[in-house]
Amino acid sequence: MPAAMNKLFSQVTRPSARVLPGRALARLFVRDMELLAVVGIYDHEKTVPQRIRVSLDLHVLDRVGPKRDEIADVVSYEEAVETVRGIVGAGHVNLLETLAERIAAALLADVRIRAVTVRIEKLDAFAEAASVGIEITRGQP
Repeated sequence: MPAAMNKLFSQVTRPSARVLPGRALARLFVRDMELLAVVGIYDHEKTVPQRIRVSLDLHVLDRVGPKRDEIADVVSYEEAVETVRGIVGAGHVNLLETLAERIAAALLADVRIRAVTVRIEKLDAFAEAASVGIEITRGQP
């Protein structure tokens, strides 16, 4: 792998290592949400919903020590799922990359979420492939 790619890959694959050194993080995940989305650059993709699969990995601040058994004290995966549903259902986008960026930005609005990986796959793009897609990792500034 070229040196530039190595450097980029090492930066992208270590979101929690650079986020808050010395702070505890937990990993919340949502796997394989299947949704219908109007996404694509071709005319037929701009009107006909197609199956996509969305997965999330959220690195969230984790309070060490005794915790109350209260949903208000944690990042809710239900809210993460609802965020994805809302963005996917908002209307046509040309690119999966755009959809992934919108999802990442919306999730990172919660400051407790320090980094997020969003993976989106089109499930029916090619008969020869189980899926095609994009995966991005974004963190708090």
